Amino acid sequence: MPQTVGVVGMGYVGLTLTAALASRGYTVHGAEIHPTVLEALSQGRPHIFEPGVEEVFRELLGSRIFVDAELPKGVVEVAVISVSTPVDEQTNLPNLSNLAAAARQVAGNCGPETLVVVRSTVPVGTSRRVVLPALVEAWGRARLVMAPERTIQGQALRELVELPQVVGGLDEASRADGLEFFAGLAARLVPVSSLEAAELVKLANNCHTDVTYAYGNEVALIAERHGLDPLEVIRAANLDYPRPDLARPGYVGGGCLSKDPYLMLGSAGAREPFLIGPARRLNEHLPVHVAGRVVELIRAELGRSEGARLAVLGWAYKGWPPTDDMRGTPIAAMMPVFSAAGLVVSGHDPLVAPEVIRRYGGDPVSLDKAFSEADAVLVINDHPDYRALEVSSLLAAGRPRLVFDSWRVLDEAAVRAAGVRYAGIGYLAAAGS
Repeated sequence: MPQTVGVVGMGYVGLTLTAALASRGYTVHGAEIHPTVLEALSQGRPHIFEPGVEEVFRELLGSRIFVDAELPKGVVEVAVISVSTPVDEQTNLPNLSNLAAAARQVAGNCGPETLVVVRSTVPVGTSRRVVLPALVEAWGRARLVMAPERTIQGQALRELVELPQVVGGLDEASRADGLEFFAGLAARLVPVSSLEAAELVKLANNCHTDVTYAYGNEVALIAERHGLDPLEVIRAANLDYPRPDLARPGYVGGGCLSKDPYLMLGSAGAREPFLIGPARRLNEHLPVHVAGRVVELIRAELGRSEGARLAVLGWAYKGWPPTDDMRGTPIAAMMPVFSAAGLVVSGHDPLVAPEVIRRYGGDPVSLDKAFSEADAVLVINDHPDYRALEVSSLLAAGRPRLVFDSWRVLDEAAVRAAGVRYAGIGYLAAAGS
């Protein structure tokens, strides 16, 4: 079984895989082209928050974990490509330049006996169309597999071991080698017939999640039009009913769900899918819709929005499991709405650094001041710190006038008893007890 692994791309996927493999006894060489990321990793400081990763790097850097700008030549037995595959912000078309560059690096630094693993999320057909030609041109032949990463942030090190690992190969020999490699990491292996089947597995998982969440958001928007509580509707629909549960409404972001539906669309050819595009548009519309509702409610309470102070709690794209990831964060779509309305925005997040909040247009603030100095408070994510808030102790002296609790994690009764208007996604309650 291979013992020396190269990982090209030390973003979230590559970073967590490196930590997981090193913990299992592999020697891992990470390759990262971004100087600031490389410098931080070289000092044992992961640039991304993920429970357990920093401890692994602190213990194993220099013994089983090595990082550099490129893979070492002729050393690694397995080369894993885990670079980002973004979509263009204007066209939403996949940008595969990072993948092509990583394939060229592997081709130049490794050889035909190296097992090459594509772990980046890609449109169907990409491993064969983009990665394989670079390898064959350099080596004349290749051992190539596609093995998608399917972990959730906050639980990656556990899920890399516990989740079934899908493996598809260029041929039977490649797939067998891929299964042998991942047998050293994952508890269960799922062989599939081709590179393309493995590529579609990842897209199918993430797009299904996006569509599921979109349906909950659709219910919430319809409930809002009728003055109903969407959580009441969804809870009643789900209670002891044997068909699939409805998702509660909420923002859908992150590095995967905000991008992978477009990779699925790019896999569909001339026939556009019926569900994927509209679901993604709905989920992208929700933060803009909520921002507009917040502005309307502030105007209703204050008679104006210009100069009104809004405190935003939760800047990372999600709160549970906790993360500092800003990819696909709702605040990015909300801030133009707030700026156009003349709001003065402050911000708090348990994990997101103050300089990042400033970069997105907010003024970092403590939780106490968020409530005591703001005219309105908007809770965007459901971080455990927000779930645990004793909100009644934070509401005093007529501030804030509005609490918009997107995930409904605060004590609504306490908010309303203080004479503060309470609202949530699809839910516009009146102030008062």
